[in-house]
Amino acid sequence: MSNVIENKCIEKGVRLTDQRKLIAKVMSESQDHPDVDELHKRVNKVDTKISIATVYRTVKLFEESGIVTKHDFKGTKARYEEIPQEHHDHLIDINTGEITEFVNEDIEKLQKKVAEKLGYKLVDHRLELYGTKIKK
Repeated sequence: MSNVIENKCIEKGVRLTDQRKLIAKVMSESQDHPDVDELHKRVNKVDTKISIATVYRTVKLFEESGIVTKHDFKGTKARYEEIPQEHHDHLIDINTGEITEFVNEDIEKLQKKVAEKLGYKLVDHRLELYGTKIKK
């Protein structure tokens, strides 16, 4: 799997130590939105010398450099994901913490329409839906 975060660091001139490269690799390979503790556990499976403080500092550097984005979903620790190429929203299961990414064109159109009706041009937004799985 390609190390997208490492490539973005190189593009943006972020200096990459071996530890930062490993953290970037683990983040790039994540299929979820890990918090720093989870990221530290994954990194430590490869290199036990990387401290939680190093992971925090590296994630903060990546965030400040516009490489990853931080999500403060209600009731959970801050979670991170690579800044996506395509816009998407999130649905968070309040029981399990599972995060589902989705795109809905009707919602996108409605948000623009609401902004325009209030006299604004929509330039950005974040939508988070919270729910519980319906038992079938």
